[in-house]
Amino acid sequence: MRGWPLIKLLPTKTDFKFVKFARAFGILSAVLCVASIVGCFYPGLNMGIDFRGGASIEATKPAGQTIPLDSVRAAVSDLGLGDVQVQGIARRDTNVIDGSSVIISFQVPEGQDQTEVVRNVEAAIDRVAGEVTYSGVAVVGSKVSSELFLSGMLALGVATLLMFVYIWFRFEPQFGFGAIVGLVHDVILTFGLIALMRLEFSLNMVAAILTVIGYSMNDTVVVFDRLRENLRKYKTMPLRDVIDLSINETLSRTIVTGVTAIMVLAVLAIFGGESLFGFSIALMFGIIVGTYSSIYVGAPVILLWGVKRGGEEDPTPVKLGMASRP
Repeated sequence: MRGWPLIKLLPTKTDFKFVKFARAFGILSAVLCVASIVGCFYPGLNMGIDFRGGASIEATKPAGQTIPLDSVRAAVSDLGLGDVQVQGIARRDTNVIDGSSVIISFQVPEGQDQTEVVRNVEAAIDRVAGEVTYSGVAVVGSKVSSELFLSGMLALGVATLLMFVYIWFRFEPQFGFGAIVGLVHDVILTFGLIALMRLEFSLNMVAAILTVIGYSMNDTVVVFDRLRENLRKYKTMPLRDVIDLSINETLSRTIVTGVTAIMVLAVLAIFGGESLFGFSIALMFGIIVGTYSSIYVGAPVILLWGVKRGGEEDPTPVKLGMASRP
């Protein structure tokens, strides 16, 4: 078929003037970051069981019989118990995962009797799974949930710091600063999306944000590596032109990588069920803003800071979008 594969339709060389619009997009990013931070406090994040606390019970059927996870999750969710998690586990007697034993975790609404809530959950499970044997109820208290939340935030902070150290040693300080600004930007906007869409913020979301950090850093490294190479190659070219050239040269790679990842995540969001929907949406959004930040956050920071060429500081003006072009 002529024109196949479709990747051939992408232009091999582009000449977009990204830096020209850096000021406008910088203002937009700042406004969105402020709005995201406000949204994380009001109305706030929709905490899941991992961070809010709740109860869990173990349900088991005779060996060889399976418990329908999706049906159980839907039945318990219909009770209005917030975030419901259903996970298959190994049987206690055989230590084998055969679908006959599951853990159901759910939230106990304030003001409701825990015993009554558990009884309603067991009745809902019986309707869709048949005769089931239940183990004792385990309660996740608020103290444990707070510790999990602090651990999750600490993981995000340490990951961001390590990425900064990596860029600092691989490139120059201004590259490291540009990368960290881009990472913080991506994390804040992803939190903003979670708050806006009222997605359940659980350990799965922490994993999604950590993945966003890794993707964003990967894309930033590609752009920065080409930028450093071009700075050595075009020593007299204005810095803003070198930045535009470097982004254009890596643009097709960025588009192909991003679109491929988003296609996979879209399938996961559609067919992966309720438990993976929020995870997939957060990752798709993170890939988009991660690509955006590499172009309009990380690189413009380097333009504002300037770089050294042959021991001399680049004389690039700091007013984005207002410097004259040769």
